[in-house]
This record gives sequence, structure tokens and C-alpha cells, in this order.
Amino acid sequence: MLAQSRQDLVEQFERHMKRAGLKDTKQRRLVLNVFLDSTGHVSVEDLQQLIRQRQTGIASSTVYRAVRVFIEAGIANELILGDGRARYEPDWGEHHDHLICEDCGHIFEFEDPLIEAQQTIVASQHGLKITTHRHKIFGQCLNSDACPNAQASMR
Repeated sequence: MLAQSRQDLVEQFERHMKRAGLKDTKQRRLVLNVFLDSTGHVSVEDLQQLIRQRQTGIASSTVYRAVRVFIEAGIANELILGDGRARYEPDWGEHHDHLICEDCGHIFEFEDPLIEAQQTIVASQHGLKITTHRHKIFGQCLNSDACPNAQASMR
């Protein structure tokens, strides 16, 4: 799959809004821009904090609804972690998988051609052709001193 630009995602969002008969509001655009500017995997709460840095007065319900629209539009991916909290990332069209530390919650993105090839083989053995997948591997940091967020999670 080819990588998508910011403009591609905005246009995809606009097409979805039109098809769904949804209003294109200033608040929804602000949430969209903050989301596309975000790095890593953000929760709705993270997104709300980032929005408050730019503008106050946007209700949390507006942010929740906007994120749902992003998912419906296909411009956002949802990642549910072991703690049950959903995190979101823009769907730039570049495949990657996730390693998630159960101790600190840090998410490592990775790509591995051997895993990709093996899952295709396994699917074929079961009579399937993979159309899409989400791969999450949970583990614990072997060296808690080197764990990117271990100190923050221990507080």
C-alpha cells in the first residue's frame, strides 16, 4: 500500500463527511488537525490535552465523536492495549506492527519481512488470502532500567 499524504487523509475525511451527511465544523477541523499533527499513539485524553494547548472550550464529547468519524472515514487506526485504553494513530497507509510493553505501556512499531511472509503461508494453509491484519505483541521490558517509560509508570 502506498503512503498517504496529509492532504490525502484530509480529502478522504471530507469525502466521508459528505457521504455521511455530517457537518464540517470548526471544532471537528481543529480535532482533525491536532490528530494529524500528533506523533505516536494518542488516546482521546492525550488528544484533548493537545487541543487545549491550541484552543479551549472544546467538549470532550466533541473529541470522542470526531475520533469515531476518523475511524469510520478510514483515516485513523485504533489500537487497544492490555490496559483496555484505546490509542489512535493516523492511517498513513504504511504497514507496521506493534510491540507493547505491559509494564510501561510503551509502543514500539516494527516491520519484519519474515513475519509477513510466514503469516501469508499460514493463512494460505488455512485456505485464506490475507486482506488486512493488525499484529500486536505484548511483552515486558527485559531491562526495566532501560524501559522508556518505566520510571513514569512506577510513580
